[in-house]
Order: sequence, then C-alpha cells, then structure tokens
Amino acid sequence: MASTSRDPTPPYPSAARISDSPCYPQYSASLKCLEVHSSEKSKCQEHFDVYKECKKKEREARLERNKTRSFFS
Repeated sequence: MASTSRDPTPPYPSAARISDSPCYPQYSASLKCLEVHSSEKSKCQEHFDVYKECKKKEREARLERNKTRSFFS
C-alpha cells in the first residue's frame, strides 16, 4: 500500500535554508506586505529593496569567508 505522507524534503536545496538566513525577517516582511496590499507590488518596493540589500550583504560575507578557506585544508 502506498504511503500518503508527504516527503519533508524541499523541492530545491535553498528552500531548506530560508528560515536560517539572517535575511529571513526582511523576507517575511516583504511577503506580509504583499498579503496586506493584495499583491500590489508597488506598495511593497521598500520592503523588497531592504531584503535585496540584506541578501547582497549576506552573499558578500559568504564570499569573503570562502576566500579564506582552502579546499585542501
């Protein structure tokens, strides 16, 4: 008999980490804004910009950390 339970593994790897991101509060705020404003994106642009800036800083920090790592050490 086939199991009806859903696989808890996300469909793509990054989905598992979104809640671990330091930018999760900004991500949540942008989604909440869309809910409040009935998906009217123009009213949420400030939230999108804040989230985008956070992700940019997060990426830069990750690249900087990776610079100091050696694949062979």
